[in-house]
Amino acid sequence: MIDMLVSLPGKRPKLFVMVTLLVVFLCSIGLKDLYFRGDYKVFFHDDSPEISAFTEQSDRFSPSQGMVIVLQDPSGDIFNAETLSLIRDLTEKGWLFPYAVRSVSVANFQHTSAVGDDMVVEPLVGPDNPLTAADISHIKDIAMADPNIHGGLISKSGDLALVSVSVRLPETGNLTVQVKEIVDHTNAVIAEAQKKAPNLIFRKGGSIALNDAFTTAAEKDVETLIPMMFFAVMVFLGFLLKSWRFVFATMVVLALSVSATMGLLGWSGHYLSNITVGVPMLLLTLAVADCVHIITGYIHGLHRGKSQKEAIAYTLELNFIALLVTSVTTSFGFLMMNASVSPVLVDFGNLAAVGVMIAFVLSITLLPALLAIMPVKVTATNMEVDDQSMLSLAEWVIAHHRKILPFSALIVLLGAVLMMQNQLNDELVKYFNEGSEYREDADFFENQVGNTTLSITFDTQQDQGITKVEFLKTLDTLTEWLYEQPETNHVSSIVDVMRRLNKNFNGDQPEYYRIPDTDELAAQYLLMYEMSLPYGLDMNSRIDIGKSAVRVTVIMKSLGSQEMIAMEERIRDWMAVNAPQYNYTITDLAVMFAHIGATNMASMLVTLPLALLVISSLLILALRSWRLGIISLIPNCSPIIVGFGIWFLISGEINLAVSVVISMTLGIVVDDSVHFLSKYRTARMSGKSPEDAIRYAFVTVGRALWVTTVVLATGFSILATSEFVPNSSLGLLSGVVIVIALLGDFFMLPAILLLTDRKVYQKKVQKHPERQYE
Repeated sequence: MIDMLVSLPGKRPKLFVMVTLLVVFLCSIGLKDLYFRGDYKVFFHDDSPEISAFTEQSDRFSPSQGMVIVLQDPSGDIFNAETLSLIRDLTEKGWLFPYAVRSVSVANFQHTSAVGDDMVVEPLVGPDNPLTAADISHIKDIAMADPNIHGGLISKSGDLALVSVSVRLPETGNLTVQVKEIVDHTNAVIAEAQKKAPNLIFRKGGSIALNDAFTTAAEKDVETLIPMMFFAVMVFLGFLLKSWRFVFATMVVLALSVSATMGLLGWSGHYLSNITVGVPMLLLTLAVADCVHIITGYIHGLHRGKSQKEAIAYTLELNFIALLVTSVTTSFGFLMMNASVSPVLVDFGNLAAVGVMIAFVLSITLLPALLAIMPVKVTATNMEVDDQSMLSLAEWVIAHHRKILPFSALIVLLGAVLMMQNQLNDELVKYFNEGSEYREDADFFENQVGNTTLSITFDTQQDQGITKVEFLKTLDTLTEWLYEQPETNHVSSIVDVMRRLNKNFNGDQPEYYRIPDTDELAAQYLLMYEMSLPYGLDMNSRIDIGKSAVRVTVIMKSLGSQEMIAMEERIRDWMAVNAPQYNYTITDLAVMFAHIGATNMASMLVTLPLALLVISSLLILALRSWRLGIISLIPNCSPIIVGFGIWFLISGEINLAVSVVISMTLGIVVDDSVHFLSKYRTARMSGKSPEDAIRYAFVTVGRALWVTTVVLATGFSILATSEFVPNSSLGLLSGVVIVIALLGDFFMLPAILLLTDRKVYQKKVQKHPERQYE
């Protein structure tokens, strides 16, 4: 059966080319239906606990999502007529933003004061305020003293102010397009404001800016990394294969593999994300490995005097089983990413798995057909040089194998020790490289007001329950405790509003700046205050409609996932001791991402034993030797251990993307050992000694292994330049693991074989004597 399959591409090359091009064309039609989603929600399943809690809070209160415009006055003081006037103007324009439901700043902050027996509610910087020196002094005194403004709407130093525009995005439609619409409008407003006040510095923040940063990073990856990858692959293949015809044939297979894979994604009605945009780059590198093995085997056959058809049949017969096994194990490694709790990583794994198998099919059909059509002249000199260099390496390994093994074991042990020092840490701000606009703005916020928020829904479970004095006192205690935490910069809580109202209704006497004495007074104060608020500036951002729950928002410095989870646990402990009678929910974007990284790593580790079992079983079946299958686990697992040990020295932090590297690379690193062991076993089955079998393996497959490793490492290195840190981390660590895997297969694996495989195989009649290394 295999003999018939391997001969067909050489006999009917034009037919194979036509059929494969037709199939790829039909698959590629789906490309027109691809669309991109760059919002944070793609990292979570719709029914995940994180999304459910966040959505429930968003439905219960006014939306917390929005765009924040930050104005910084280089003079160090925003309290001047020009800046306050501009803040007032931007606040008014905030209501006109697409999908806007609320626009808040120090300008329209509803300040309350007592005038005789009445309470007056008015914006701090009213539309008719002439902003005289006396007015500005009055505004500054209030703003710097009010806890709802100081540290929230203005920085504690008073050098910058925030204009926060809350939006409610439609349930239907393309979220990325909606975000882009808001960002474009914001940029236009800022550009106009910059003309009026060229001395001010403007920045953007908020969840809308975050979503836009996801999209921008993906667009840059597509625009720069994919062309870089194509160019790098062409250059390396040209240098290593020394034939433009081989490079052309390989690039055709690569391009069609990517086109068919992404077309199938379009056919499925699915979308691209920040993570899945890396699949084309991944396929460009993985598909190269299949092509290089076919081409090197083809050259090997031509070098030994075979015709083109015979050389094509020879290379397919030589590599078919090994390529099939490596493709299946690589695909299985990617399919193990289905254990991930993040849908974008699941999509990445499934898409890559499909792409790997498409690349395999094209490499054994289209590539041989193209080789049969194109005339190729191979010189013996280059091959002899390559064979001799591989033989020299084999001789060195054979001579020093007793030293190599303990040295390798020491490196793996050291890698294991270092690997255990890595810490799970997902810091949302650090998803973007330093130098990107969002990261620069986020780092600025970090130093000024804090750029991480945590929201607590504090629920009394009864209508009007938040006006009970008992609850308000508990809320007051919680607010004070939150301020005491070292991570906290600011706390937004209605308890400050209730304190101020109690003071207002008692003639603004300072001693009444406290919680009202009775439930009835608290309810009356809040009712009168809400009736005095203008449209759009109600209390629903902090209080639900039934007045049964409040939202407390904590603004903190940027925290890693472990720090955020620790902060969350401290809040839960406080609640258990001080407020056991109330319900509560802790959520926000940073909280969501803090949990997903840890949960994802745990889920991937659970599936690791299954991956090892399945892959080792496949290797045992492919190699027809349980001994070689078990031995292969050592060079396949060791690179991952050493790679994560090196990662501790590089970063020491495992984020969402890095957590899937074990499953992903396990399938990839198997490729080299399968090819090496399959050639080794062929030689042993013909009666050769372990030493001669190792020489044979080095000569027949060594060149292909280091060529594919160079290309793979280059591809992942290019991915490591991505501005999206999860992609760059995944690329860098994967590249390190793949290089270490080659070293393991060239040094550790032969040393193990020489010490363990002394059993003499029964000598059989050799059907293919041309496969020997001599």
